[in-house]
Amino acid sequence: MYKINHNKALNLLEVENSENKVYGKIHLNSGASLQELTLKGHAIIKDLSPLTYANTYASSILFPFANRIKDGVYTFNNKAFQFEINQKEENNALHGLVYNKTFQIINQETSNDSASILLEYNETELSIGFPYTYTIQLKYIFTSNNLSLNVSVKNTDSKAFPYTLGWHPYFLSDNLFNSSLDFNSTKKIVLGERNITTGVEDFELKDAFNIEDKPLDDCWILNSNEVTFNTPKYQLIMRSSAKNNFLQAYTPSKLNTIAIEPTTGVSDSFNNNIGLEVLDANDTYHINWSLKIK
Repeated sequence: MYKINHNKALNLLEVENSENKVYGKIHLNSGASLQELTLKGHAIIKDLSPLTYANTYASSILFPFANRIKDGVYTFNNKAFQFEINQKEENNALHGLVYNKTFQIINQETSNDSASILLEYNETELSIGFPYTYTIQLKYIFTSNNLSLNVSVKNTDSKAFPYTLGWHPYFLSDNLFNSSLDFNSTKKIVLGERNITTGVEDFELKDAFNIEDKPLDDCWILNSNEVTFNTPKYQLIMRSSAKNNFLQAYTPSKLNTIAIEPTTGVSDSFNNNIGLEVLDANDTYHINWSLKIK
């Protein structure tokens, strides 16, 4: 039987099924981010300590933009906007606006086979960089070998707004050097100074992408909605329901850890329009990301 415990002192949720060796921890005050995940007894996502959430954005939902906006500046409908610069060293706006918001519990259900949690953040304040209201819902569904994350964004404003969306999980391998990624791509994003997109180049991948000791902060345009992370102990399949799929891979200073980030846009999408979409007033955008362990 699955169990859900709400630690009110720390405002986090713990999901557990000892028989299926499933465990999850969601920090409600940190954008409802999934800070720990175990499936079939394999620790897939773990706390990145001593690295901090403020520096890693671990498992955060990236909205209304994924990655960076150069100088935090963009133009939409012939109006200029300025996001707060929260990446001082590069003078960029980074990873959107909901990573540090507190989500509320809307519903939770458990059974012998699964646990589901519905969480919500309702934005009613108009920020200077993004003067729109919206509601974002996250639904986490845990089963013995699968995590499903459904994200719904509703534009509750009277005006349309631009957006991209992403997810920033870090995954653990007992030996990252001997791990690899399988994905279908023929185009790679060219990143210039400050990790800002400057173009697109051809990319050829005949076999798996071997991680080895490569220092990664790279982005590819995907031709499919699936990425596989191969480790010596488990294989993890990540799928996305989006029509535009990009893969961002990043290796932090923590040993045997890699961020594998599914996104619907790239750095500076608000200016280069790569993956950028517009959500009309009262419309809702839905996306599903899933992790399946083999």
